Amino acid sequence: MATVAAKATGSLIRNCLAVATDVLKLPAKHVWLDYDDEADVLYVSFRKPQRATKTTETNDGILIRRAGRKVVGLTILNASSR
Repeated sequence: MATVAAKATGSLIRNCLAVATDVLKLPAKHVWLDYDDEADVLYVSFRKPQRATKTTETNDGILIRRAGRKVVGLTILNASSR
C-alpha cells in the first residue's frame, strides 16, 4: 500500500514540476485554476475576484476575459482533449 502511495505522490510531483516553468511565465504572481469535469472546462484566473468587463472567444474555444485592457482570466473549453 505504501508503495502505491509513494508512486502516486512521485507522479504528482513530476506533473507539477512539468508545468512549473510555464506557470512562472504567466503574467501574474497568483493564478487560480478551477476545473469542471462535467462540462470539461478549465478556468484560469489571474485575479480574484475576476470581474471581467469583456469576453472574447477565439476560434479554438478559448474565452479571453478582460477588465479594460488587462487579461484577467481564460476559460478553456474541452480542456481534457488539449
